[in-house]
Amino acid sequence: MQIINKMNSNRKNLQENIDIIKANLGDKNHTDALLCLLDQFAGDPMSGGTKLPEQIRTAVIPGLQNHPTTLIFLARAGSEFIGMAICFRGFSTFYAKPLINVHDLMVTDGFRGKGMGSRLLGAVEGEARQLGCCKVTLEVRDDNESAQGLYGREGFSCAKGDDLTIKYLYLEKQL
Repeated sequence: MQIINKMNSNRKNLQENIDIIKANLGDKNHTDALLCLLDQFAGDPMSGGTKLPEQIRTAVIPGLQNHPTTLIFLARAGSEFIGMAICFRGFSTFYAKPLINVHDLMVTDGFRGKGMGSRLLGAVEGEARQLGCCKVTLEVRDDNESAQGLYGREGFSCAKGDDLTIKYLYLEKQL
């Protein structure tokens, strides 16, 4: 198991050792933790408020294992998994370099506001730098002010063009 970063933090009464690790999707402890975190994430009102249906729970780990660009980080306090960043590597044609997209970022309720989101994003950024990526991308709901605050503090912003900020829309077409 590769530990990305570790801290012994007293910040905001957080006394546990916190590890940020790259998930090993061949490790049952990691996949069980990931399913638990995904269920919590899906159950959050910002994610729809409904836990994952059983057919998705059954399919998501094999799907992630078989997807060639999957990159997942887990935050752990002692033996408790408290957060995740599910990412996928991509490629920027405008920069002719790889990139990492943060698809899902989540920290459990008891650890929110204690720097865990920043720690997860830091691990993603560190990996991106090691891979020679030109950027890290993500999308966030317009009404998720808490997440937008985190992303802003971590240096994320709308793409900038000639003296104006360009806003991108994240669109989807369900199949």
